[in-house]
Amino acid sequence: MKDLLHIQLPVARPPWTKLGRKLESMCRKALYEFEMLEGTDKLAIALSGGKDSLTLLFLLKAILGRGLPDLELHAIHVSGEFSCGAGISEHFIKGICKEMGVNLIVCESTQKRESLECYSCSRERRKLIFDAAKSVGAHTIAFGHHREDSIQTLLMNLLHKAEFAANLPKVPMRDYGITLIRPLIYVSEAEIQEFAKMYGFSRITCQCPVGQNSMRKTTKDLIAHLEEFFPNARENLAQASLMYGSKKASLP
Repeated sequence: MKDLLHIQLPVARPPWTKLGRKLESMCRKALYEFEMLEGTDKLAIALSGGKDSLTLLFLLKAILGRGLPDLELHAIHVSGEFSCGAGISEHFIKGICKEMGVNLIVCESTQKRESLECYSCSRERRKLIFDAAKSVGAHTIAFGHHREDSIQTLLMNLLHKAEFAANLPKVPMRDYGITLIRPLIYVSEAEIQEFAKMYGFSRITCQCPVGQNSMRKTTKDLIAHLEEFFPNARENLAQASLMYGSKKASLP
């Protein structure tokens, strides 16, 4: 294994390009509009090592302490033989967090190939992340869900459950003592891909053998097909999902 000292780590920092400034602005907008950091003194981030979570890490590290509280930031990575995420080297994750000055907590998943399926894997990952965050006193956890994740959730809920429900920007999970936030809710996947390519981490993609054939992947393909007939489909779904999030977030 090569010494990490001789590997160029893809770390993104200000001063930003035009795209970086745009992403930071949208992230700040979400943090402010949905009061994501209200009452928070320590913040954790779920860090798979993929393009979404790394983009979120770089943006939050740049934002905190600049017009927003300088919160203590922790990263939580779920490792294991099979786990939803980028499936990249733990040493790579450790190198980036060390370079960024962010405390990293690594949890181990028990998932095996023969029993691997999305629901049980997701439940275990959430529990590992929640417990790790609470172990350092962080009761707010940021996830890298972006605009496309929200519109895919909206369509899946409509078609499977006749329910109009997208990803919420902020979710107080009182039974777990955790608040889940999504600072990238305004950011498109295409913008994240461009940002990741610019800073050298676009090659990192999900390696889960089940996820490649999941209902979410099918819904993602469906949205691309819909755009052939309705060019504004993605934008309109995004606006509808954000309208849902704004109404839910305003409820007492």
